[in-house]
Amino acid sequence: MTDETRFRVTFINQGKVYEIFAREVYQDQLYGFVTVEELLFGERSRVVVDPSEERLRHEFEGVQRFHIPLHSVIRIDEVEQVGTARIRDMSPGGNVHVFPGVLPPGSGRGK
Repeated sequence: MTDETRFRVTFINQGKVYEIFAREVYQDQLYGFVTVEELLFGERSRVVVDPSEERLRHEFEGVQRFHIPLHSVIRIDEVEQVGTARIRDMSPGGNVHVFPGVLPPGSGRGK
């Protein structure tokens, strides 16, 4: 393994599963958040361009670091190589679910 650490971070954002690669991932000073820095994307010189990776590249363009709520993180893996960053829909029959949260007032449950 090389001396350069790389992480694959999988998290939920607005009903979609994001999978990104970064050099730095650590617990934030903001309680309940994980900080992700130095995003890594695949080579742009490839002939075939993945539209979801390009969408992520544009979404995070100019971002130095961002913070993910701890309850949105699915997993963080240390990897040897950078793969393709992507966004996936959460399938209804899949095994990834949003952590149950507090319901807004007047939602009709718990009365």
